[in-house]
Amino acid sequence: MSAAPRRRSRGDTPPPRTGSSETEVLRGFLDHLRASVSAKVEGAPEPQVRTAQVPSGTNLLGLLNHLTCVERATFLGERVTDWQATFHAAPADGVADVVARYRETVARADDVLDGCTDLGAPLPRPRPNGPAPSVRWALTHMIEETGRHAGHADILRELLDGTTGR
Repeated sequence: MSAAPRRRSRGDTPPPRTGSSETEVLRGFLDHLRASVSAKVEGAPEPQVRTAQVPSGTNLLGLLNHLTCVERATFLGERVTDWQATFHAAPADGVADVVARYRETVARADDVLDGCTDLGAPLPRPRPNGPAPSVRWALTHMIEETGRHAGHADILRELLDGTTGR
């Protein structure tokens, strides 16, 4: 039986202080979750970061790869044909590669959002199967998606090497 991983705490970061507008609150919380999930993956040891820690096969690196694809589909209009495949990073991609790709995608998504002044308007991008969702819907969806997977990442990172906190 292996020894329990040594616990390392990064400390918890409280929810963000944002401006009072709906846009500032939504974007502030999404940015907070984005930073939390990428911090969970950053510095995780190879090859354990891509090893399934739970029976579903979910792994820490795959979660961030998946979130990159969701950001691209939601804000940039990229089409994903196999969502299940997005939960696995390419064998040649290391932690730094996947984290950098996520951050670059987030920056591109933020560029799109910076041009959106009406939360009720559709996102300014093509949609292959119908109209684009509203900016409000897209932000809310990404908060939910990123928050759910950030929770998974918390658990996976603790199982991996004992690191806790945001």
